[in-house]
Amino acid sequence: MAAKCHHSAICVRDWDASLRFYTEGLGLALLWENTFAGDWPTLFGAPEPSLHSAFLGDPGADDAGIVELVEFAGMTDGTGQGPSPQTGFFLLSFYVDVDETLARLAALGLGGEPRRIEVDGMGGAKVPMAVVRDPDGVLVELIGA
Repeated sequence: MAAKCHHSAICVRDWDASLRFYTEGLGLALLWENTFAGDWPTLFGAPEPSLHSAFLGDPGADDAGIVELVEFAGMTDGTGQGPSPQTGFFLLSFYVDVDETLARLAALGLGGEPRRIEVDGMGGAKVPMAVVRDPDGVLVELIGA
């Protein structure tokens, strides 16, 4: 059986800002949210055995992938900021209406100053692209749907 990616997780500093970025800004739906105990110190090296998690995605497209926001109890270090590009995790990419999404993010005061380009798509049509940063510094690529 081939591996299939279920979700990508982001450990967040500011739960509310991150949730607004991905739901109100990008338009993902909150699929599930819970706080639960587990042996996260053994599995992930977490400081405490409590984890707050939310799965975000498209409830009408279960093959579209899920972004998980994670908040570990007792987590205080790390900024999520790093040089771009980085070795290892690089970015999350979404098909969206780029102008509409950037306008929503700007109205929310999230995403920072976007970088934009256009690339040649199928049949010579121009495809808009932009990148922004989520509240934890994760690079988020927006591709014209």
